Amino acid sequence: RYLRQNRPDALLAAKDRAIRTAAIARKLCGEHPRLVGRLGTHLSAALEHKPVLQRWVRTWPMRLIYKGVDCVVANSEGVAADTLRLTGLPAERVVVVRNPVVTPALDVLAREPVMHPWFHSGELPVVLGAGRLTVQKDFPTLIRAFARVRVRRPCRLVILGQGGLRSELEGLVQSLGLGNDVWMPGHVTNPYAYMAKSAVFALSSAWEGSPNVLTEALAVGTPAVATDCPSGPREILRGGEFGPLVPVGDDAALADAIVATLERPLPSPVLRQAVSEYSSHVSARRYLEALHLTGR
Repeated sequence: RYLRQNRPDALLAAKDRAIRTAAIARKLCGEHPRLVGRLGTHLSAALEHKPVLQRWVRTWPMRLIYKGVDCVVANSEGVAADTLRLTGLPAERVVVVRNPVVTPALDVLAREPVMHPWFHSGELPVVLGAGRLTVQKDFPTLIRAFARVRVRRPCRLVILGQGGLRSELEGLVQSLGLGNDVWMPGHVTNPYAYMAKSAVFALSSAWEGSPNVLTEALAVGTPAVATDCPSGPREILRGGEFGPLVPVGDDAALADAIVATLERPLPSPVLRQAVSEYSSHVSARRYLEALHLTGR
């Protein structure tokens, strides 16, 4: 009804289920605004451990329904390649537009103080993780890696975020004897201030699309390490040029990467420049191009 009454020039639908709904709605209503779908997750990796039937039910209809989508925007080359495999769309109908992570407000927020004493000048270096406390983020690997790092040099670990695995993670911290050196404050309103004052940002995810937290860490000038998960980290870190990449679930390799980065961090200006493509004005222009709304 909305499409018939308002007849928009373009329609942007974010995430797979919304894309399906929009494609069906456009077909049923008889109106034909340009339809652009946006995918931000590597669906094959996210569904990898699901039962075969569930994977099939989720992905098979994409080959039929996505024929009715004019363009799919993916937030990384990895997501784009996965989308092409799942949908069978021609390559020219899938484009990459980076997440609009780097905004003018980011630097302002990064300069705000953090009151916790671990972030005061002269304290031990802080290794920072951030994200929902879920299986996807694989914080057990980060905690085990930190236990290895702490044997080699004094430091602390802070994990920002909340989620259903909090009790399990707290139990792991205690079992490894890390209670005095790990802090999990839950959700914080300004994670960028924590990022800017940490010595290393560590991403331990099992899968992603294009992890904003990794981009944000580089944007505020903080050295980073990441798992080479599908997808995003390899692109953001340019194959390891701007931070080490390690195998998913390998706490020993992650520990080595953290120690190496603590000892030889890349300069902040180099890290900021590495993610210039993720600026909000660049992403906005490319979305308008995908929607065919430039020059209006």
